[in-house]
Amino acid sequence: MVTSRAATDAGRVRQRNLAAVLQLVHHSRGVTRADLTRALGLNRSTIGDLVAALAEAHWVDEVDDAPREGVGRPSPRVVPRRDRLVAAINPELDAVDVALVALGGRVVARRRVVIDSPAVDQAVSLAARVVGELASEHPSSRVVAAAAAIPGLVRTDDGVVRFAPHLGWREEAFAEPLARALGVPAFAANDAQLGCRAELAFGAGLGARTMVYLNGGASGIGGGIVMSGQLVEGRDGHAGEFGHLSVDPLGPVCACGARGCLEAVVSRAHLVETLGLEHPDDVELEAALSAADSSITDPIVADQFAALRVALRTISTMVNPELIVLGGYLATLWAAASTDGRRAVLAEALPAIAADVRIQPAALGSSRLLIGAGELAWAHIVSDPLAG
Repeated sequence: MVTSRAATDAGRVRQRNLAAVLQLVHHSRGVTRADLTRALGLNRSTIGDLVAALAEAHWVDEVDDAPREGVGRPSPRVVPRRDRLVAAINPELDAVDVALVALGGRVVARRRVVIDSPAVDQAVSLAARVVGELASEHPSSRVVAAAAAIPGLVRTDDGVVRFAPHLGWREEAFAEPLARALGVPAFAANDAQLGCRAELAFGAGLGARTMVYLNGGASGIGGGIVMSGQLVEGRDGHAGEFGHLSVDPLGPVCACGARGCLEAVVSRAHLVETLGLEHPDDVELEAALSAADSSITDPIVADQFAALRVALRTISTMVNPELIVLGGYLATLWAAASTDGRRAVLAEALPAIAADVRIQPAALGSSRLLIGAGELAWAHIVSDPLAG
């Protein structure tokens, strides 16, 4: 009995150590054995054993390309392999974006399929078809899990969409039918929270301890909050719904039913219509705005930026972040605003709070939500890398 319990405990410790090593390799996109030893506080022989087990299971490779430090042979660098991929899906009001994401947050294949206001079953079946097509182009790899970045309130425990107002989804299961369609474990969470997760792991928020992320997409505005280096999810995973901050109590009615919400005033759809575009992605929208007649677009940009400024002042006061990252349409709006406007964006915030806040666009561009969905899927797989 004692021996059996000791063996079980040892197995759990080994599992945790394997997961810790693979997580570091994943987020660093490659790390030396020496750095693994320092980061995890384990001895060299234990690290060697863990790396060997992960290499045997085709999770990692070792390469001799690390720079030399001091005398002796350089420590080998442990890098992630691409034998396994996860599927990332982002259903939106105007398209379904699908990608295959490798360890290290690398998007190895991607396809955006234009579709107006897809129902859940349409989004799932379309995603399953595209994942199959993309996977067939990478026959040496296999898809081991999937996750979806949903523009709405998602219960993270079971991947049920509580409310996605622009898509018209309410109390709809998404993760479970996606898992059935793909034959792999599947998960779902709010798109902006996953964008925050991606930027924290691989983008503009790398190393940040306190960060706010705001995402602007076709379905509106959401966000994520990082405190002490960890994403704050809230009771049911709904923290960070900044799109429903009130910025004008007399403003337009929002899809949620309230008046003057940030996403109702800072309207991507209004600018898209003004520019005469149909279903643009982030890159196309930014290019069209840059090329447009400024006498038409400048007043729209100025009005929307003024509302964004109110929201950023409120968020800064509430959260006291070191960094605010703007993604998607909000990054486009930030780039289009005047230099003076950007410099003065927090001029009316409490000086002691606003003085050192940095505001910058997302570093991962249009891939941020897909990389974030990949992070959600990888978190479940990496936690027990030798499970299957």
